[in-house]
Amino acid sequence: MGSTIEKSASDRIDIEADSSHPYRAWYFLFFIISGFCGLVYEVIWVRLAMASFGVNTAMVSIVIAMFMAGLGLGSWIAGRAARRGMSGSVALRLYALVELLVGVSAIAVPYEFKLGRHVLLHSSVFGAWQSSGYFLLAGICVALALIPWCTCMGATFPLLMAVIRNTQGKFAEQSFSFLYIANVMGALVGTLTSAFVLVELFGFGGTLRIAGSLNAMLALLSFSLSYRIHNSKPQVPAIIARTHLYGLADKWVLVFLFLTGMATMAVEVVWIRQYTPYLGSTVYTFALILAVYLLATTLGSRDYLRWSHSHNISDSASSWGVLALSLVLPVLAVDPFIRIGSFGLPGLLRLSAIVPFCAFAGFLTPMLVDSWSGGDPDRAGTAYAVNIAGCIAGPLIAGFCLLPIMSERWAEFSLSLPLFSIALWVSWSNGSLTSPEKRRAGRIKLLAFAVVAMMVLAFSHDYESAFSDPVVLRDSTATVMAAGKGFNRHLLVNGVGMTSLDPITKYIAHLPLATMKRPPKDGLVICFGMGTSFRSMLSWGISTTAVELVPSVPKVFSYYHADAAKILRSPLAHIYVDDGRRFLDGSSKTFDVIVVDPPPPVGAPGSSLLYSREFYAVVKRHLREGGIMQMWYPEVIGDSATTAAVTKTLVQSFPYVRAFRSCDEFFGVHFLASMSPITDMSSATLAARMPPAAVADLLEWGPKKNLEEQLDLVVSHEIKLQSLIDLDPQVPVISDDAPINEYFKLRQWFHYYR
Repeated sequence: MGSTIEKSASDRIDIEADSSHPYRAWYFLFFIISGFCGLVYEVIWVRLAMASFGVNTAMVSIVIAMFMAGLGLGSWIAGRAARRGMSGSVALRLYALVELLVGVSAIAVPYEFKLGRHVLLHSSVFGAWQSSGYFLLAGICVALALIPWCTCMGATFPLLMAVIRNTQGKFAEQSFSFLYIANVMGALVGTLTSAFVLVELFGFGGTLRIAGSLNAMLALLSFSLSYRIHNSKPQVPAIIARTHLYGLADKWVLVFLFLTGMATMAVEVVWIRQYTPYLGSTVYTFALILAVYLLATTLGSRDYLRWSHSHNISDSASSWGVLALSLVLPVLAVDPFIRIGSFGLPGLLRLSAIVPFCAFAGFLTPMLVDSWSGGDPDRAGTAYAVNIAGCIAGPLIAGFCLLPIMSERWAEFSLSLPLFSIALWVSWSNGSLTSPEKRRAGRIKLLAFAVVAMMVLAFSHDYESAFSDPVVLRDSTATVMAAGKGFNRHLLVNGVGMTSLDPITKYIAHLPLATMKRPPKDGLVICFGMGTSFRSMLSWGISTTAVELVPSVPKVFSYYHADAAKILRSPLAHIYVDDGRRFLDGSSKTFDVIVVDPPPPVGAPGSSLLYSREFYAVVKRHLREGGIMQMWYPEVIGDSATTAAVTKTLVQSFPYVRAFRSCDEFFGVHFLASMSPITDMSSATLAARMPPAAVADLLEWGPKKNLEEQLDLVVSHEIKLQSLIDLDPQVPVISDDAPINEYFKLRQWFHYYR
């Protein structure tokens, strides 16, 4: 290893018994469970924050940043506390205490988020979405809710290292890597079980309670164990006689830790965009990417632990060049022109390209911490905190600096540059532990790696290259692409098709407007898409507000509609970049008609926030008397349970609901919901209510030339609500806590319900 610790005589005696210590397996188990719970908390807290503060990239970044900041703060504080010297039993009791407090967070954080939302609702800056004032106040609410609990999570590493230092002799030098492997393994289990099992069975609240119970169990076990371990004399940290890593100044280890954490977390953000076109836009896509990342990291960390017993740390110098190159290699895997015969590569095969980078990151991160700390909890706490600081910076750099201005391919290459810089610095250093021959060989390898990386960049293609003359816009939320000609024009967000030029999107606006028994005065369109429903609503000559989450989507309005510029100049047209639910939640305005067209697929992450009973409760507050909400639901073939759940949720939320098959009889349902009776739905009655401009708009794309016939394509195909519910009567309603349209694998595989 890169450090040697001067041992006292008593330390040497401890070494003899080190290999047979009876409690090491317990510590490993503790950190598997702790890692499991930490991952569950992070994923669910992000989702709960979306429900309370809005579905927005900046908001998600704030939550993750506060989560990581708490981990880093806890690691640093606990490391400083361990520096003063404490016995193994005392350290283990403190560990039990922080695990118990982490368990309390499972109950406390959801209530803290609700309190924060209440504060924002009643603050003057709440309506100023995406303003610095809103994000500042929301960030304060999230920080107050998360940082205290995450500080407890971060404290677990140094505290358990202090236990090992005082009870297990020489093994303490690698205690961080030992616990790191367990933590990552637990996170891997947490990723898979939460996404594929727990949330679907128990909802977010139930899953949090399971994690909290596990933390409480850890507290009980570790507190009990503290009375059984050898209560050794508190040890003051040994004086470390350090051999500098690669012959560099000691501070460079911390720099390397920061840059490694930054690159690792930043490239995860890039991967989400890169792999969505191939893996789909569901919670399972993120879970698969994270699971592969954690599995490879675990394998890399285990390899380091074995490797360290037979190698000198200087032998790892060439690994930095491999790490930098492996960050670029996934660019080839997502190249749309790389195929097997006439078929594209399977999504999972493409995803396997991230394994080398994750494995080498898993190898080098614990190596750096071990080499800098030598088993000292204080130094390990500092090193881990620096690594976490890089993890905080990474997503912010990727999401707000790189992806808005360059393609995913160039973003990956940019993120590889700091790692290539480390490799260059290491290969040119004159470390006393590396021979001149090894340094020369390392420099040749690094040059070869750099050449390969540049060739990959030069000859690979971005996803949009598969389309002819696309318009591509990038922002902090997504990559937006407009492509195609005529009625075959497409709108893709992160490679996923959103909508098409279809009469259905016109009915979304015209059907509820014509159903109004009085002339409508204004309306709201949630989800802008190609802008067709927004354009159709404006044809009624009423004030029309559209809300779109992705900033670049409204910018391609003119690609689909030649009169877009004229429409946008109208004083009646208002477009806001916002989360539709948050917009309503923070607004005092009411509307005659609210139309909602959630982004596809039906199981897209966060989509249930526009299908849930909590969302409908918000909508009802913003409908005027006699007002109508139109919910468009694109039926999923083979998923009758979601159809039943969507219908049941609407029926239980509104006293009056009617459903109509779309003009394409085999695709989708128009739901009309109101607090007042919905009557007079004949084609003749609806046609008589439509102004001339609205008539022209509805008939613009046919398929009928007569207005009543056009309306009759939908009105004559009313569906009995009970027939939709009977498709799967056992299914529960969709709620913020139980987003069953997003979590459906158990239902799909075993027909099982909560």
